[in-house]
Amino acid sequence: MHRIQRSHVFYLALLLVCTSAGCGYNSLQALDEDVKSTWAEVQNQYQRRADLVPNLVATVKGAAQFEQETLTRVIQARSNATAATIDANSLNNPEAFKKFEQAQNQLSSALSRLLVVVERYPDLKANQNFQTLQAQLEGTENRIAVARKRYIEKVNEYNRSVRSFPTNLTAKYLLGLNVRPTFTAEEGAQRPPQVKF
Repeated sequence: MHRIQRSHVFYLALLLVCTSAGCGYNSLQALDEDVKSTWAEVQNQYQRRADLVPNLVATVKGAAQFEQETLTRVIQARSNATAATIDANSLNNPEAFKKFEQAQNQLSSALSRLLVVVERYPDLKANQNFQTLQAQLEGTENRIAVARKRYIEKVNEYNRSVRSFPTNLTAKYLLGLNVRPTFTAEEGAQRPPQVKF
C-alpha cells in the first residue's frame, strides 16, 4: 500500500510540473517534425547527387584509357551510399546514422578523386557534357552542405528541448523521445590538406 502511494505521489508531482511549467508536448512534437522534414531535405540532396553519378561515369568512360580503378571506386561508393538508408523514424539510432554518414563520405571522397584524375584529361575537361555534370555536382554538394547545416541546427534545438527540464519529462515519459545523433566532421578534417608541387 505504501509503495502504491509513492508512485501516485510521483505521477501527481509529474502532472503538476507538466501543467504548471508547461509540459512542452506541442513544442516537442513540432521540433520532432522539423527534424524529420530537414532530414528529408538531406536525403533529397544526397539522392540528387547519386542520380548524377551514372551520367558522370558514362561521360568519363568515353575518355580514352581513363583510369578504370577510379571509375570502379565511384560506382561502388555510389552503390554503398544508395544502399545505406535511414528513415526519419530511425534517426535516434547512432549506429545506423554513423553507417549512413560513412557511406555518404565515401562517395564524396570517390567523386573528389575522380575530379582530380580528370585534370589529366584535357579533352574530357573540355567536353560540354562533363562540364555541365561537374557544375551540377558542385551545386549539389553546396545544397548538401546547406541541408546538413539546417539539419544540425534543428537537431541541436530538438536535443536541447529533450534534455531541458521540464520538457525532458514529457519527452522521456510521455513521448519516448531521446537525444538524436547529428553529423560530425570527417576523420582528418581538422588537419589541413598537404599540397605537393
